[in-house]
Parts: sequence; structure tokens; C-alpha cells
Amino acid sequence: MNTSPRILTVAFPNDPALDMALTAALLDEVAAGTSPDTVRVYRPGPTVAFGRMDRLAGGFARACEAARARDLTPLVRLGGGRAAAYGPDSVIVEVIRAAGRIGEGLEQRFAELAGLLTDVLGRLGVAVELGELPGEYCPGRFSLHLPDGPKLAGIAQRVVAGAALASAVIVVDHGPALRAVIAEVYAALGLEVDPATAGAITDRYPGVGTESVLACAVEAVAERYEPTVSGDPAPQLLQRARELAPTVEPRL
Repeated sequence: MNTSPRILTVAFPNDPALDMALTAALLDEVAAGTSPDTVRVYRPGPTVAFGRMDRLAGGFARACEAARARDLTPLVRLGGGRAAAYGPDSVIVEVIRAAGRIGEGLEQRFAELAGLLTDVLGRLGVAVELGELPGEYCPGRFSLHLPDGPKLAGIAQRVVAGAALASAVIVVDHGPALRAVIAEVYAALGLEVDPATAGAITDRYPGVGTESVLACAVEAVAERYEPTVSGDPAPQLLQRARELAPTVEPRL
């Protein structure tokens, strides 16, 4: 990363589209060289983030309706992967950095963020393993799960000319609700999934709170990247995010 990346903790939980669009705006600005490398750590609003491939499924509209029926906002995620659900009882960690040629550093970014999440969870006494569980939602070999399941965190990337985003979601609480929405959304999309692979930290560690995970994540980021602490995004960045917000909303 640059020698002085910034850290942002601002979030818009009441406007999930704006929240996601802010990350898109940051990616654009880092790519253009008008913003420094940025690490964003925050609690999001209630969302089902669909993958770009999900939009091609015949049941995509039904899947969006299933999300809305549970008061989750359907959006189209920036990174790769399939549908993932999260909300205020989750913590998102995003690393946005300048990058060279598209395709370079992909594995390194996955491994780096997986290592950071493992460190964060370890500080809370939560031991996780790396790898894909059979039948897991939004599958990936850089998923983090308890030794015998369920999955607690997933990582995705998006690379554009000049910059790369590595984004991770840690699910802290409300595992049963997550399993229910995953079962309904994946059924609508026509995708096979084992809902039991979806879970939250409190399924096994009920004493761990979302604010504790957030604080540990900020602490670990500060130690690893030595970022400059930043306040609210600049007005022009927020304006760009508002302009981009419609682009992350599903077109049905």
C-alpha cells in the first residue's frame, strides 16, 4: 500500500445502496490517483449483495423479493461471487489500493485479507480455518469457517484499471436469520446450497459482540497498515457516491 493510507469508518446503514456506492467511488478515485489507498471498516445496513452472475438467473427477481420480504435491501455487489447476506450485526473490511496490471496480485490480496481476518477473530478467541465448505453459500477457497463449520466470513475482489478492491464480510450475530434468507434466496436463484454452512460467530461464541469485532478490526488494521486516521469523506466523494448509488441497485 502507499506509505500513508487512510482509514474510513463512516457508514450509511440506513442507505445500503449509498454505502456500497461509496466504496465504488473510492475505488474510482484510488484508480485515478485522486485519493490515497484506503482501508474501510464499518457496520453495514441490512443487505443481500448479489453477484453479477446472479442477475442472469431466471429467478433473480424472486430472489430480490425474498430479500425485501425479510427487510433486506437487494444490491449488486462490486466484487465477484454469489449472493451473500449481511447487516448491522456484521463487520465489513475493505482494502482499496492502487494496482498495476489487471490480474497481478490477486492471490496475494486474498491471502493478505484472509490473514487479517484470522488475526482479528483470533484476538477474540475465535479460531477459524481457511477453505471452502461443501455446499456453502458464496463459495470460495478463501472463506473462513469454524473447524467444523459454519462459514463466518467471505472475501471478494474487484479489479479495475489502476486499482483493486478486496472486501470481506464477517458475520457476528443472528445466524438463524442468515440461514433462513440464504435458503430462500438460493432457492429462488436455482442454486444448490446447504444453509447449515451459513452462520455467525455467536452461534458458537455467544459472548462476542459486533462492536468488539469492529474495534478489533480497526485495531488490527492500524497495526498492520499504520494508516492516517480520516474523518468523514470529502463532499465531492459523497456526491460521486450518490451518483453511483443507482448503479448498484438491481435492474429487474
